[in-house]
Amino acid sequence: MSSSSSSSLPSTKLPVKPIPGDYGPHFFGPIRDRLAYFYNEGRDKFFANRIQKYQSTVFKTNMPPGPPIASCSYVICLLDAISFSVLFDASKVEKRDVLDGTFLPSLAYTGGHRVCAYLDPSEPKHTSLKSFFLSTLAARHHKFIPFFQIDLSELFNELEAQISTKKEAYFITLSDTMSFNYVFRLFCNKNPSETKIGSQGPKLVDKWLLFQLAPLGSLGLSPKILGYFEDILLRTFSFPFFLVKSDYKKLYDVFYEFGSSVLDEAQNEFGIERDEACHNLIFLAGFNAYGGMKVLFPGLIKWVALAGQTLHQRLADEIRAVIKAEGGVTLSALNKMVLAKSVVYEYLRIDPPVPFQYGKAKVDLVVESHDVAFEIKKGEMIFGYQPFATKDPKIFVNPEEFVADRFVGEEGEKLLKYVYWSNERETEDSTADNKACAGKNLVVLLCRVLLVELFLRYDTFQVEAGTFMFAPSVTFKSLTKASSST
Repeated sequence: MSSSSSSSLPSTKLPVKPIPGDYGPHFFGPIRDRLAYFYNEGRDKFFANRIQKYQSTVFKTNMPPGPPIASCSYVICLLDAISFSVLFDASKVEKRDVLDGTFLPSLAYTGGHRVCAYLDPSEPKHTSLKSFFLSTLAARHHKFIPFFQIDLSELFNELEAQISTKKEAYFITLSDTMSFNYVFRLFCNKNPSETKIGSQGPKLVDKWLLFQLAPLGSLGLSPKILGYFEDILLRTFSFPFFLVKSDYKKLYDVFYEFGSSVLDEAQNEFGIERDEACHNLIFLAGFNAYGGMKVLFPGLIKWVALAGQTLHQRLADEIRAVIKAEGGVTLSALNKMVLAKSVVYEYLRIDPPVPFQYGKAKVDLVVESHDVAFEIKKGEMIFGYQPFATKDPKIFVNPEEFVADRFVGEEGEKLLKYVYWSNERETEDSTADNKACAGKNLVVLLCRVLLVELFLRYDTFQVEAGTFMFAPSVTFKSLTKASSST
């Protein structure tokens, strides 16, 4: 280890160098970086330009929202597959109140509770809440596929109807409805249309999410002067909870009423107070599950569409052959579809639905990249931008390309440890002792079922793809029905 390094720090065989970069002047430095991030450079160019400037995938910078909403925006940025993995080490990195990065939305949005997503694994409540989530999902595993098939059938029918009448179909609205219906029925065993929220569930959750996360987003306005006005609007003050209080109360009431069996389990098996359990259930269902699906499904459709008709034919051939042999869409059948499985992993690698990870150093530590090491002090905020880490050219060949069969075969499967979308390596399980997404296996399963049902029904499809706010924007232009029956 370098002679300049503290002898109390872990040893490394790599040369230890100072972390490049700077935070700029107090107050003005964070605003400078924020404007560059959102408007002057754009998100990916913001990181790429600094990698080029510092000749390093580890550097200091500021992350939004910055002042006056966030008192400290300083982060140490990790942009390669090796250094990024320190964010999964609970012994080195604390995940207390860092879900949204350098600021914490008002706890009024979660009923005054620090829900599980805000807790570090070392906090006692994390164990009980995460165990409750894992138990709840495990008890419903038999519903995962059949419930989703029902919702997908309704979605495809509506897609066909809209394309027939309007010559196109905006996928996001239909996908959001499908996602909310699926999540609500999974946890509450009730179609939301049969409750007092009716068809308003997605709009209620969208508004609740938007007011919490607005300081982290942008409409991508042009010219820049409009962007600067937007910046003042979104990042001068946090949006107060009272603007969505009545909407959240509607969500709380239906989850409290129809999720009673889930809340009984939380109370009786895990010792969680019923009110706290209900707010955590809403966050799990609304923020984690539905909020993730808003990005997840449109993103998968976009990448598979852009991959073209040749991939569509390969997927259709594999899927139909396996379903014919297995006699239906089962877990066993899904596990035999190696190309479909690889396509899902490739999507999660190239365009992870949750691109950011944060954590505070619990101790003084040494973080290694490929060929250099850096010292990080206790209390410093560490930030990882996942799309760069999972497109590390020293790990993945042609990292910017969507390679459908990248994860096929023994050598392909070895790369799964560098797929990080779930706040953990894809090769690791979600447990009560880590911060891996409780539904990580369900997410992969649903993506595979979406591909299966899509290519059982259609030979190919075309979309127009873009980006709006936090999610891909996808409009279906055509659907070609399957030319042969399974």
